[in-house]
Amino acid sequence: MTQNIIRKAVFPVAGLGTRFLPATKANPKEMLPIVDKPIIQYGVEEAIKAGVTEIIFVTSSSKRAIEDHFDKNFELETMLEKRGKVELLETVRKIVPDGVSVVYVRQPEAMGLGHAVLCAKPLVGNEAFAVILADDLVDTKSESCLEQMVKSYRHHSCSVVAVEEVPKSDTDKYGIVSTTRVDDSNSRIDAIVEKPSPDQAPSNLAVIGRYILTPRIFELLETTERGAGGEIQLTDAIADLLNEQQVLAYTFEGKRYDCGSKLGYLQATVDLALKHPELSEAFLKHLQSLACYSNPK
Repeated sequence: MTQNIIRKAVFPVAGLGTRFLPATKANPKEMLPIVDKPIIQYGVEEAIKAGVTEIIFVTSSSKRAIEDHFDKNFELETMLEKRGKVELLETVRKIVPDGVSVVYVRQPEAMGLGHAVLCAKPLVGNEAFAVILADDLVDTKSESCLEQMVKSYRHHSCSVVAVEEVPKSDTDKYGIVSTTRVDDSNSRIDAIVEKPSPDQAPSNLAVIGRYILTPRIFELLETTERGAGGEIQLTDAIADLLNEQQVLAYTFEGKRYDCGSKLGYLQATVDLALKHPELSEAFLKHLQSLACYSNPK
């Protein structure tokens, strides 16, 4: 196993996106745009920024648009070049930078996140790897969330999962951990439970869609029985991993948007539009005008 280097990132993208119907009837939810980039591209850029050189999509037959987005489009590039649209041409070509490969594997049926990760085993091999859930868009000032986690992994040489505090009433939406503090950003996970009710949750510290996992997780997933929702849960395999290896909960710096929900998606769109170099000033004026209209003085 290559030590202390995370070269591969797994993106489970086989879900149906039912919370966004009818928008996702023919278009993958991961391709919904946040300003001018699809949600999935933010996650891929985060992985590349952290040093990942192989992007692995665990996909389904309805996700061809993702494959097309990360493939070359010679007609489009030729047209942009002929028309002298240099900046747009460079933007399109940089979607997958030189030195980064993109590969796909099918998840034959919807059997949960753990099963989706297991589908990537032949492509990952015997090395530590990242898992990124594109629904969780994490906006940071400098280092991306995965960059921060890679530093933790390099220092501690063990699995790392990103966590944040959530309202106690929301624990039944997340994997919840109980921990023992190691340093300012890292805590040792003592227990992890999938979607506990608020009265049974060991804490309000929730796992979000960023993981760095050692390859032992694959062997554990192969023997993990179906759990909550009749699916193979990654949380259950991590709980088994705790019996053999240290797993850290990493408190990241940045703001997470749950783009799998309509409200989180809209919040991300507004906040990132306010940071967009071409739109920020005009968009802020628009929002201010709406505020004045809604709250006349």
